[in-house]
Amino acid sequence: MTPDWHTHRAPNLAEFETIANAAYKKLPAAFRDMTKDVLIRVEDFPTDEVLDSLGIESPFGLLGLYQGVDLTRQSVLDVSALPEMIFLYRRPILDYWAEHEDKLGDIIAHVLVHEIGHHFGLSDDDMERIESEAAN
Repeated sequence: MTPDWHTHRAPNLAEFETIANAAYKKLPAAFRDMTKDVLIRVEDFPTDEVLDSLGIESPFGLLGLYQGVDLTRQSVLDVSALPEMIFLYRRPILDYWAEHEDKLGDIIAHVLVHEIGHHFGLSDDDMERIESEAAN
């Protein structure tokens, strides 16, 4: 049976945040415990300033962003005026989702792990292992 696409719609910001929170809760507990001070924000698109600073031309070219000093470069002497944050960009993620076979929650989990991985200075192999643990 072919789905009736007229009744489907993309999740709004609040619904997307609910999906992101559910994806986050599926990550390994030890991993979540280490990130409890990192804020997760959902926005439709990255700002022009963010795109310019990263040399990205299209607002659809960035799915997520870790903002802060990763743990490998932090010092107890550092005083940060801004909290550590992970931004999830709803519209680029939805665009990616529309073009791939992955479930939306899986894509969001992948972006979360990747951005949290930047916070911890993790390797791609480490991030793949964490994603694998979250999927099981």
